[in-house]
Amino acid sequence: MKSLSTITKLSKLAVLGAGLLATPVAAQEQTEFNVAWSIYVGWMPWGYAEDTGIVDRWAEQYGITINVTQFNDYVESINQYTAGAYDAVTVTNMDALSIPAAGGIDTTAVIVGDFSAGNDVVFLKDAQSVADIEGRRVNLVEFSVSHYLLARALDSVGLSERDVSVVNTADPDMVGAFQTDDVDALVTWNPMVSEIAALPDAVPVFDSSMVPGEIIDLMVANTDVLSANPDFGNALAGIWYETVILMASDTPEGAEARAAMGAVSGTDQAGFEAQMAATQLFAEPADAVAFTSSPDLGKTMDLVREFLFDKGLLTPNATSSDAVGIELPDGTILGDPNNVRFRFTTEFMQMAADGAL
Repeated sequence: MKSLSTITKLSKLAVLGAGLLATPVAAQEQTEFNVAWSIYVGWMPWGYAEDTGIVDRWAEQYGITINVTQFNDYVESINQYTAGAYDAVTVTNMDALSIPAAGGIDTTAVIVGDFSAGNDVVFLKDAQSVADIEGRRVNLVEFSVSHYLLARALDSVGLSERDVSVVNTADPDMVGAFQTDDVDALVTWNPMVSEIAALPDAVPVFDSSMVPGEIIDLMVANTDVLSANPDFGNALAGIWYETVILMASDTPEGAEARAAMGAVSGTDQAGFEAQMAATQLFAEPADAVAFTSSPDLGKTMDLVREFLFDKGLLTPNATSSDAVGIELPDGTILGDPNNVRFRFTTEFMQMAADGAL
């Protein structure tokens, strides 16, 4: 999954504290919007749409301007969004809750784009199953989705984090670390997964396909900005679905798009398509609506918020996982109804499904 190599518990809490101290500013109608994205298979369409004029075409349709900026540092893109420099950002469900939402920034998931279906993997050496992880030092990016995947893997065999030792490791160091004698357990995401899987002693014992629908990739926007400017959400949905339908198509144009996205992400068309195969991409808006409307989403967000509370990442003073409210598409609220800061909506995806954009 995305790079969280600069994250530590202390820096996370610093971001949250800054958000809590920020003075809310009422959003107004505006004509120019800033969108941030970072490199990952499920978010490459945003860069391609910018490069090929799809962004400008949809923005012009709604009489607005949308500036799309690529960040090499995933965490920095979220921090910049949380600080108000950007109106929307690509982010996972876990990080949307733990950084902007927990930091006091009311945030809405405009596009539910995909979920990881094998892009995130637990690797062991000299092992046959995930149960063999007991007693080992596990290298991963602490407090990232890799940490969450480890928790789910341990739970699947009746273990807990007390049964292992977590070693915080930067994502660029993962492949090299696994090739040393000191490392025999590791959790990471693509493209590192593909490189490690090719090593002769790497045994994949658990991956995100075993917890389907839990590691979700989103385009979120500031709720106040979105409420004051619904055409911004309409344009984002139009951009996304035009681009992903093209990307997923079995056509020369689709192959060209996949090759271009692969090149930008540091691989080739075949490598990019391998990552796509480990991603449940919602190219059709109706599929995204069905996933987001499912009761399973509430169950997933319960797991996520419990994990974040356990790690001390739901505001510094949280006394339970209810500290930050999460609103689901049917209006159900998980947590504090007086502090709803993370919302899921099907509004814009449904408009795309209805051909109403």
